[in-house]
Amino acid sequence: MMILINNKVFDYNIMAKGNKFYVVWKGREVGVFSTWDSCKMQIENFKGAQYKSFADRMSAENAFRAGYEACQQSAVSSQQSYESMPENQRPIGQSIAVDAACSGNPGKMEFQGVFVETKTHLFKSPVYEQGSNNIGEFLAIVYCLAWQKKNKLAYPIYSDSVNAQKWVREGICKTKIVENDKNKPLFEVIRWAERWLKENSFRVPIYKWRTEIWGEIPADFGRK
Repeated sequence: MMILINNKVFDYNIMAKGNKFYVVWKGREVGVFSTWDSCKMQIENFKGAQYKSFADRMSAENAFRAGYEACQQSAVSSQQSYESMPENQRPIGQSIAVDAACSGNPGKMEFQGVFVETKTHLFKSPVYEQGSNNIGEFLAIVYCLAWQKKNKLAYPIYSDSVNAQKWVREGICKTKIVENDKNKPLFEVIRWAERWLKENSFRVPIYKWRTEIWGEIPADFGRK
């Protein structure tokens, strides 16, 4: 999805459905493959082959680095964290989870959105300089609202940030980070988000992700 901010185009890298990536941990060659045919060449008739498909390259590369056992354990742990619960205690499957990552405070910041039921990555931002987790979480929610409105969708949104949800309700990003030449692109997006909230109404519910019960939010970048 492209958005226009101060006459500049920002590409938010919408993930196309069906464009999978394949990790081979054990096979003729190991690594991340962009097609099933190239993956199949490494595992077909290979005894004990270890492989798995992922919705996007970033998830695949993270899984390859973590290793097969860690990937299997993570999948089981995440699934058991809420999918084994009674239905009325689980998060809503038909929903979008958003999250941000920031290396340092301030530091390099990015955010993304994931469909909860399928774990499909829907969008991912560029990396911005001198941001914070709170800014990223705020922008993730607003971007998800704008993205859904543009695509005529109305899925509930989950965020694990209380501050970000409060800022969205108030329509303003209350960061204490000061704008400068290095983080100017980030502040242009912040101003776009505040303007969008002022000019648009929405009925999409925004819920707190219950990490203490459900485990990490599906949109987590896995860098903890």
